[in-house]
Amino acid sequence: MSKPTRSRRSKPRPADPADPKNDPEPDHEAIARKILLDALTGQARSRKELADKLEKKEVPAALATRLLDRFEEVGLIDDEAFAKAWIASRQPGKGLARRALAQELRRKGIDDEVARDALDEIDPDDEREAGRRMVRRKLRSLERFDDQTKTRRLVGMLARKGYGAGVAFSIVREELALADDDGADGLVSESDL
Repeated sequence: MSKPTRSRRSKPRPADPADPKNDPEPDHEAIARKILLDALTGQARSRKELADKLEKKEVPAALATRLLDRFEEVGLIDDEAFAKAWIASRQPGKGLARRALAQELRRKGIDDEVARDALDEIDPDDEREAGRRMVRRKLRSLERFDDQTKTRRLVGMLARKGYGAGVAFSIVREELALADDDGADGLVSESDL
């Protein structure tokens, strides 16, 4: 036989005054600060991204502006540093050209002048080399195609990465010539496409 179970009633615990759920009037500033700090944990963000996050959480505009200004004062928000870090991470890894990086920074809310200053630090030779690496990698999967198809596909890939047509054709021509024992005889020109 089993023992009869007794119901145990727990005593109600006193309300914790530090718990925000027990506060009849939530501290909007503390909540907004937490939103900002959580958003900045692990990754830098632009001022616009943070402002959008506060707006989405329905933080009053005046409070959001005041907090964003304060975070900027103490260096937690720095669009210049953000732009430089963004470029440093995206340009070598993704092989993006200046134009594509400028578009990304614009979407992140970075001022055009700040973006231009950060983009001016990109060495054009590094940009071309990143394009060359991408073409070399992609070229391996295009061996079965003729030179015209290779050229079209490779130039298209570079264009999607923000490379201008002239630079893209130049890189593709050079890489195809290196890969082809016969030279660049079968290549198409910019006007052929």
